[in-house]
Amino acid sequence: MTNIVSLHPIATIHSCFKEKFGIPRQPGLTSIPATIIIKPEYSQPEAFRKLEDFSHIWVIFQFHQTCEDGWKPTVRPPRLGGNKKVGVFASRSMFRPNPVGLSVVELISVKSSARGIEIDILGGDFLDQTPVLDIKPYLPYVDAIPDAKGGYAISSPEAKLKVEFKQNAIDQLTQYDQSEQYQQALKEILQLDPRPAYQTKNDNNEYAMRVYDYDVKWRVRGTTVYVTSIEHI
Repeated sequence: MTNIVSLHPIATIHSCFKEKFGIPRQPGLTSIPATIIIKPEYSQPEAFRKLEDFSHIWVIFQFHQTCEDGWKPTVRPPRLGGNKKVGVFASRSMFRPNPVGLSVVELISVKSSARGIEIDILGGDFLDQTPVLDIKPYLPYVDAIPDAKGGYAISSPEAKLKVEFKQNAIDQLTQYDQSEQYQQALKEILQLDPRPAYQTKNDNNEYAMRVYDYDVKWRVRGTTVYVTSIEHI
């Protein structure tokens, strides 16, 4: 007899990523903030007592935009150029039998507001409105294993590209009164080359992604990303 477990989201993540394209994969970015808003029925201060004593937390979440797409037994990890296949259980693909993901993020603060308990974090790779299934403290003595093998993902992704803002994009940032933090966030995202892994040679395409409430457009020439336009949506 199969035991069926019902999972109920305890929170929703508010992030700058409004669409899947452009989200860095397991990046550990330092300039990308997000906020976890706990649902009213779980928004009890005592449930989060002492959480702030930890520097990092695990966030277990649902891939809510791929739930209906089903799962695939093999996938093409970007780390392998998007051309080689591995088993889905040897990957962190979104297309899983149970569309559940996990990320470790830096914990900035836990606070109460009119919306309930809010947890501010840094370094997440979450789509906006991602449902959170659970939160757990990161325990260095057990969660960090120095001699662990990383398979085909031995090290963290490194910046591949330089990023330059064209004058039009700079003028738009000034017009919208955007801070240096926003520019730094864009740089961190684009340096990791968010294009499809197979689309990196002889690429003349213009790309666009939504970061916060701005439509960001760019092109890649050689090893440099040129941000051409940043338009408020």
